[in-house]
Amino acid sequence: MENAVGAVIPDNARIIRNLINGIQYVQDHVIHFYHLHALDWVDVVSALKADPMKTAGLAQSISDWPNSSPTYFKAVQGKVKALVESGQLGIFASGYWGHPEYKLPPEANLMAVAHYLEALDWQRDVIRMQALLGAKNPHPQTWLVGGMAIPVDPNSQNAINAGSIAFMNEVAKKSLDFVEKVYIPDLLAVASFYKEWAGIGAGVGNYLSYGEFQNDNVSNTTNTWLPAGFIRAKNLAKVEPVEHKKVTEDVAHAWYKYSDGDEKAKHPWDGETNPNYTGPKPPYEFLDTNKKYSWVKGIRYDGLSTEVGPLSRMLIAYASGHKRIKEVVTMVLQKLGVGPEALFSTLGRTAARGIETLVTAEMLPVWIGDLAAKIKAGDFRIHNPEKWEPSSWPKEAKGFGFHEAPRGALGHWVVIKDGKVANYQCVVPGGWNSSPKDAKGQRGPYEAALVGTPLKDPNKPLEILRTIHSFDPCMACAIHVVDAERDEIIKVRVT
Repeated sequence: MENAVGAVIPDNARIIRNLINGIQYVQDHVIHFYHLHALDWVDVVSALKADPMKTAGLAQSISDWPNSSPTYFKAVQGKVKALVESGQLGIFASGYWGHPEYKLPPEANLMAVAHYLEALDWQRDVIRMQALLGAKNPHPQTWLVGGMAIPVDPNSQNAINAGSIAFMNEVAKKSLDFVEKVYIPDLLAVASFYKEWAGIGAGVGNYLSYGEFQNDNVSNTTNTWLPAGFIRAKNLAKVEPVEHKKVTEDVAHAWYKYSDGDEKAKHPWDGETNPNYTGPKPPYEFLDTNKKYSWVKGIRYDGLSTEVGPLSRMLIAYASGHKRIKEVVTMVLQKLGVGPEALFSTLGRTAARGIETLVTAEMLPVWIGDLAAKIKAGDFRIHNPEKWEPSSWPKEAKGFGFHEAPRGALGHWVVIKDGKVANYQCVVPGGWNSSPKDAKGQRGPYEAALVGTPLKDPNKPLEILRTIHSFDPCMACAIHVVDAERDEIIKVRVT
């Protein structure tokens, strides 16, 4: 809407948005590594065989994190043992424990399980910064067209003030400490046992980022701390500018229909979302991928299947000459003893998320300092009042909004006619990466990344989980519940 009506936000609103998005990146990526992806590499049951003394020695050799004593790891081992003996593994249920593709020694497994449990408490605390600034996590509630709804006033207890700044600095320090002393050392330790995964799971080789963390106050600015760009066919020598009109949605293999035929892709301003389920009936044993087979549209950039997410952002930043990201990428590659080509892989995708977490955590105190300086200078502006009143908006307009969510490029497109929303389309990260084939037969990123993946045991496809989880799938943005018989399931009345 800011793009459609020409709203420019104040500095304070921009900084607060960066802080909300920044702490979301840090918390979300840590959750992903430990709670959604680590157990693809870490054998929980193997941790029972570990020597707590040796585990402490391993932990102390890679970090000065305080929770690294033999007593601490023995206590964690006792918790895991109690779970296993009870037969109720709880959060560790349904794993492929003992799978031959697990390669970590017992001590590394115990260290990782201990940090898994620590991260549960840590993430609950650090996300309080987003609760302070956004009122809710996820889906913060304080965004307004033209700025933010949260006030800035050093003399009010109900606004951002000196106490708020002090609290955010504490959260930022806690965030960076854990990332530097736990997440990154764990990432490097685990990755060192799985270097062959630097050659597995590359995917489509095209990478998109809309750019994130604005340096100026104009909607969809390209002046962002994480740069925007498009990399074609793994060519790091050329980063192309992003053009929103090159984004299209294809339904040749998706359960939707377009009014003028399904073979031609549409730009989101012209998009349609008309469900057309033609798939199998229960028990859903077979999907014919030569026909329609997915509730996700085939999202393409310049006609190409394209990956989005932390790997895309880090590749584009690296290729664009981002100083700090180049430093950290080089450090990680050197410690793992691999070259830049390793980035195009399952391992590279996982490493890129850690790199992004570190550099973003480093920026949180910088943005907090920027906000404090504005308040100290007497600048409390948080909203542009000229664009708040909808009666001032044009009756006919089109707008698009870009954001890099933790999982990747998120775009919204709106068409306004007669002062009302005539069309609204969201193109979400899960849609990009889990896209089905398009009319040209191009596979989506998930599909392409799985081609050639070795499987030790097809009945326990751990290797497939590693690659799919490396994208950090969030299917909430790309899933639908539909009764194939068209019976009404629920009716919602808005009053």
